[in-house]
Formats: sequence, C-alpha cells, structure tokens
Amino acid sequence: MAVKVLEIHHHAVRIGGDDKTLGDLKAFYGDVLGLKADDGRPALPGIPGAWINVGEVGQIHLIGGDLPSPFAKGPGQDPTAPHVALAVENIVETKAELDRLGAAYWSLKGATGPDAEQLFLTDPCGNMIELHQFDKCRCRLKSRVK
Repeated sequence: MAVKVLEIHHHAVRIGGDDKTLGDLKAFYGDVLGLKADDGRPALPGIPGAWINVGEVGQIHLIGGDLPSPFAKGPGQDPTAPHVALAVENIVETKAELDRLGAAYWSLKGATGPDAEQLFLTDPCGNMIELHQFDKCRCRLKSRVK
C-alpha cells in the first residue's frame, strides 16, 4: 500500500527577505499573472513572505528570511526550503505507512495551525516533499473563504 495523496497544494519557493522584493513579487503575481495574495497567511516569526492563490486548489508560497529558519529541525530539515506540498487523506495513516516502508521523514507540528502536522521527506534526487492532512491548510479556496 502506498501513501494516499489527494492533491497538490502548494509549491514553496525562496525569495529575498526585504519588503521591496516582497512588494515586487506581489505586484508581479497580481499585475502580470492576475493572482491574489492570501490575506489570511499567518504571521510566521522570522519568515517574511506571501501565499499566492492559484485557482481553487493551490498556492505558491513565497518564503523569505535567513536560513536556517527558526523552524529548522537540523541540517536538511528546514520547512522554508523549496518544496512541493501534497495533501494526504489521513496524516496518521500516512505516518504509519512511511514507517512501514522505512522511509526517512521528519515532522513539524503547529507551525501553520494548532492541530496541523506536516511530514517532510526527500525524493531520490533530494527534492523536498511536504505531506499534510487534506483539510488542515489554507491552500484550498473553501478553506480561505469564511
């Protein structure tokens, strides 16, 4: 049995950390590509950035700040590094399956919400993948609209 991935939710890219760069990026994504920033992005201490909405089921996360970030767990374990995030059906079952497969991963809890857990692993080429519970992020439009 494999992990049950439901959707791609965001692609995280690194940016410069100053206000001008962030303003230029928001203008580019808004004025050139017609995409709006998610005004509900939580304040992440030491990590400037923006979440850019893409349709109903995705975002581009622009992430700045110094590396390693305040959320880094150690070398190669920084959730602010470039990555792709996938939503899984059940994060508890996903952890059990990763353990069964002997896949190396690390966990981050509470960074984007009190009951949110993110699992991070790398593919054979070193690309970081984030796995998180399907309805525990703002990537989907229905989670952003109140």
